[in-house]
Amino acid sequence: MSTKQIPMKNGVGASCVVISALPVADMTVLDYFSQRFEHVSLAQWQQRFEQGEVVDAQAQAILPNALLADFLTQKIFYYRHVPNEVAIPFEASIVYENEHIVVADKPHFLPVMPGGQYLHETLLVRLRMQLNYPDLTPVHRIDRETAGLVLLVKNASVRGAYQALFRERLVEKQYEAIAKWRPEYHFPFEHASRLAENGDFFRMAEVEGMANATTILDVLQHNDEWAHYVLKPITGKRHQLRVHMAALGMPILNDGFYPQAKPMSMQDYAQPLQLLAKKMAFIDPVTQEKFDFYSQLSLWNIHEIYLT
Repeated sequence: MSTKQIPMKNGVGASCVVISALPVADMTVLDYFSQRFEHVSLAQWQQRFEQGEVVDAQAQAILPNALLADFLTQKIFYYRHVPNEVAIPFEASIVYENEHIVVADKPHFLPVMPGGQYLHETLLVRLRMQLNYPDLTPVHRIDRETAGLVLLVKNASVRGAYQALFRERLVEKQYEAIAKWRPEYHFPFEHASRLAENGDFFRMAEVEGMANATTILDVLQHNDEWAHYVLKPITGKRHQLRVHMAALGMPILNDGFYPQAKPMSMQDYAQPLQLLAKKMAFIDPVTQEKFDFYSQLSLWNIHEIYLT
């Protein structure tokens, strides 16, 4: 049976589970969901079923007392909720838009995609609602803590062409960062290393082995303590710039993960990570137009930093 396109609700797409086996004979769909997702109460799932927020592959609402056996090997779709989602008090702006793409200037602290404790308070969902493009999808990501440029595509027919730009390293990316001044380095220079997960949440680390991450570093200006760096990632590993800067002895100012992870607590909006995706340049794969985009955001002035 083919799957019908499942509609979005308030800019959020449906999540999906596939029933591959029956945990218990004669189990209902409601019981299955309440046991599989223990963080959501039975009463909350009951309400979601009543509101038509659990549907089959044909986008038809499933009754809570429906037998799970009737959906064996089939997809069941449901809409996530994030109770008491914290509002992010910063807005993205649109740098450029045409019939195929949107280039957004993302503020610090705003996630690109839904995940974990963030659903509606994400760049993607906000822009889907603002621009009324339900198929809008980012073709790359930057960290929630990082500000700057994000490229999104309006429809699936051209999405693969823009994703290929990043996969084939045809996008020139330039970041800026504030970190301690290290006069012993001779700029510009290239730093290459092997990055891998270090087993601590989603942090990365430099490990032995053939390099899989390369960054070119330069400096724009500096004083005796701080410097304004330009970072050009040749590869696109997770947290690459943050790991490389920390490994070189100049962790990015206000980095809560590198070189050491700080205790998770309420985000301090007064101390944003001083990392900015400043420039993005590429030849459009559809129109063949040469694009050079620049973020309108900026980092702190190094001559006015008095932090220790």
